[in-house]
Amino acid sequence: MAQSLVIVESPAKAKTIEKFLGKGYKVLASYGHVRALPSKQGSVDIENDFAPQYHILPESAKHISILKKEVAKSDELILATDLDREGEAIAWHLLEALGIDENAAKPRVKRVTFHEITKPAIDEAMAHPRAIARDLVDAQQARSILDYLVGFNLSPFLWKKIRYGLSAGRVQSVALRVICERENEIEVFKPREYWSVEALLANAASNQLAAKLHSRDGKRLTKFAIENQQQAEEILAELEQATFSVSRLEKKARKRNPAPPFTTSTLQQEASRKLGFSARKTMSVAQKLYEGIEVADGSHGLITYMRTDSVALSTVATGEAREVICQLYDESYALTKPRAFRNKSKNAQEAHEAIRPTSIARTPAQLKSYLSSDQLRLYELIWKRTVASQMTQAIFDATTVDIAAGERYGFRATGQVIRFPGFMALYIEGTDDGDDENREGLLPPLAEGEKLKKEQLTPGQHFTQPPPRFTEASLVKTLEEYGIGRPSTYASIMNTLVTRKYVRLEKRTFFPEDTGRVVSKLLTEHFSQYVDYDFTAELEEDLDAISRGEKAWIPTIKQFWGPFIALLRRKDQEVSKADVTTEKTDKICPECSKELVIKLGRSGRFLACSGFPDCRHTEPLNSDGSEAEEPVMSDEKCDKCGAGMLIKTGRYGKFLACSAYPECKNIQPLEKPKALDISCPQCKEGEMMEKKSRYGKIFYSCNRYPKCKYALWNPPKAEPCPKCSWPLTEIKTTKRWGTVQRCPQEECDWEKVLIPPVKKAPAKKATTKKAATEKAAAKKTTKKDA
Repeated sequence: MAQSLVIVESPAKAKTIEKFLGKGYKVLASYGHVRALPSKQGSVDIENDFAPQYHILPESAKHISILKKEVAKSDELILATDLDREGEAIAWHLLEALGIDENAAKPRVKRVTFHEITKPAIDEAMAHPRAIARDLVDAQQARSILDYLVGFNLSPFLWKKIRYGLSAGRVQSVALRVICERENEIEVFKPREYWSVEALLANAASNQLAAKLHSRDGKRLTKFAIENQQQAEEILAELEQATFSVSRLEKKARKRNPAPPFTTSTLQQEASRKLGFSARKTMSVAQKLYEGIEVADGSHGLITYMRTDSVALSTVATGEAREVICQLYDESYALTKPRAFRNKSKNAQEAHEAIRPTSIARTPAQLKSYLSSDQLRLYELIWKRTVASQMTQAIFDATTVDIAAGERYGFRATGQVIRFPGFMALYIEGTDDGDDENREGLLPPLAEGEKLKKEQLTPGQHFTQPPPRFTEASLVKTLEEYGIGRPSTYASIMNTLVTRKYVRLEKRTFFPEDTGRVVSKLLTEHFSQYVDYDFTAELEEDLDAISRGEKAWIPTIKQFWGPFIALLRRKDQEVSKADVTTEKTDKICPECSKELVIKLGRSGRFLACSGFPDCRHTEPLNSDGSEAEEPVMSDEKCDKCGAGMLIKTGRYGKFLACSAYPECKNIQPLEKPKALDISCPQCKEGEMMEKKSRYGKIFYSCNRYPKCKYALWNPPKAEPCPKCSWPLTEIKTTKRWGTVQRCPQEECDWEKVLIPPVKKAPAKKATTKKAATEKAAAKKTTKKDA
């Protein structure tokens, strides 16, 4: 029987597909990319129309050898790599690496794609093969060449002007600029004071409501209308004898639609907000769900392809969603006609379908015993979002009450109640700023003209806040809004910025490092066009046009390359290293009286004497450029020489350093590791210790490090897992799940709830008298700048 060889990227995917195809088919994996541009100069022949000089990757050589042997025995070669540009390029590279002509008689070459790894989708794809889409290959090739030309020409420039080992990237550098510019905004931000006045009122039935001062003399008060405490107190004095009555009562029905199904970008954002996943982790877990997991009825791909810009759902998916909704709730929650969402993607070739479960009937509860904790949480998120997108609108009763206070002033109270939850019964989209659209509470029954009793008037002081630093979720959202890069590349871009130490990630928030700020400043000042948001977005549109066959890739690269290399050569002559890495100050060196300058070192910026090398005086600087605190003598003694230990501040916080430096260079952490009296379960020789990372986060690891690298983020407990018998368990506490004791082994799902999560109290109908008493003094709160 003739054999058909099918090639996919991963072995997990190969295993799942081979079960669907059956006899006559052999499915093997290429293990990802097989060819790439070597990381060295000359990999693109600029003089020969930017011809790429691809090499087979060293780790792919053995896989290519195996594939060549199988191809020789096969009559048919089916390339079933992913359905985006990258997958199309991998299919083409496989033919080149295997030395096969796509039009040859043997093996016959076919290209198939599928949006999900299920038997119907595989059968459909096999029934409709096609040729390799060269437009998609050209677009991916153009992207690789552009990234190479920028990286391998701009990076050496950074080595000469700042320091060796730095890198620049076509999209990476723009993302860095976004983070650095936000930090600049925060540093120059000056808070502005403003005040509000709130009244606690009661109706005839003693039901209370809170209202805010809204107007004066018939004109609406702006946010900064009351600028200081004196003005607030003058208003309070005028209102002291005022009578309050309901002047207008307005009730409106409000409707809210669900969010569309997930795209790559929105999945990364929501997984960050709700699950605390990094973009990289989200894509890794999603890849496993897509490729196939062994469940009750065999191995199946559980979600559709996770690299997509589309929000469309198939008629099969919307039909399944309606059935599930009717089972979970009733027909009032289901739509009579499927809801269609508008697709923002300009590239129809890549806009196939949104990320959704391959079978919506396969609920998270049914899969719990087959998935790891992370896989289950991500699957549940995708499942809920998909089902909710096909549920009815949520309906609110929104009430606005205008209250006259004397002749001059007007107060306003707002409230809403959910009349019908609709999709909100299952899922509500998260936000980056924590705002809850429905946080307004209930209002007591009121009537126009009704008199209200004034129980309390409270002034409140507020200050505007600077714009927040970017989280992974908000950075992904911003990059997508600008049209910079592709959502599938965001995870690797952010990871590169962190590993290059251009930025650091603390509590899921990006902080630019000194090196990153210097690099960004250099590129922004001297290569402004190439880190410009609009220019980068236009280049992305050019790549999309290539993938659609509307542009040719060589002219596009020529158009970019000529001005770019000319500018780079000019700046190489104009810009000196001192201009970039040295900043003048008005401070004087205490040793030689010359001017102190700010310089950039491997650990960040510091003060140094301009008379170097004759004078080697230096002083540390804090991350914000201010002078570091003077070291303080501690009670500790150096365990090497007996001298006193100083408390110093370094890049990663405070530490102990010997006062006899430089004769003694002993340093110690300020907080010593704490023994837990729990044996290390991995090496069985060491003991688990409580330690603090360089970023201040507590973790638990073996005291035999680096010989044993076993470590946990959660506190260990000396109780073995009752399911897999691992020698210890861990205690994890989250707001969502409460406190649980669980097995730290990824392949084991044993878990026991110790303290259930605290349920949110329902909105109160009226403000209590106790709350009114607590508002007696003028409150000083902080409010975000609108």
